[in-house]
Amino acid sequence: MSQMINFDSGDERYEGYLAVANKGRGPGVIVIQEYWGLVDHIKNVADRFAAEGFTALAPDLYRGKQTTDPGEAEKLMMALDIDHVAEVLARGAQWLAEHEAVSSTHVGVVGFCMGGQLALFGACLSDHIGACVDFYGIHPKVECNLRELNAPVLGIFAERDHFATPEAVKHLDQELTKLKKPHEFITYPGTDHAFLNDSRPEVYNPQAAADAWKRTIEFLRKHLPETKA
Repeated sequence: MSQMINFDSGDERYEGYLAVANKGRGPGVIVIQEYWGLVDHIKNVADRFAAEGFTALAPDLYRGKQTTDPGEAEKLMMALDIDHVAEVLARGAQWLAEHEAVSSTHVGVVGFCMGGQLALFGACLSDHIGACVDFYGIHPKVECNLRELNAPVLGIFAERDHFATPEAVKHLDQELTKLKKPHEFITYPGTDHAFLNDSRPEVYNPQAAADAWKRTIEFLRKHLPETKA
């Protein structure tokens, strides 16, 4: 079952797309959008997680706005209120961890492009997050307090990426290593930024996308055991 829902945080209610695990219950996963907004592709990713046995929540960080224009998408990304995003992610992780359709004590967070950086950001904020997958994350306004990171990280990157550049990936790898934070980074040769997005044929790479998805599922299953009766 998949539908748009509201989850609350004090006086404010947030909207998101909830995809319940195909067996009715499963480990929880927060899915964070690219800079286009909560578009059909991200909803489809949440549905794919549900088909794999996870219960996925994709918060709408743009409050209903979405676009297909790169210039407008960049404006929306740069206009994000990061304090507001922090509250949405922290509350969303708690709400999902407590949901009746979630069987894991902790939830995972998976993000793409802008959402990849926000996934890492969220994993540094919330004790409810037990695993983080960063797909080629980039956001110039978001700084992650990596010392507060308590979740293992799987980083998925593209070789030909002018946003999450090889230099930026190397720097992040070095920082996590220095802080002794468990992580694994994979860079797929011959790929471009956003290679998992099958709605964008100009960058989609079926082989790399299939392998990255398999690794993501295996990583989340390993770190999000079903511990709730």
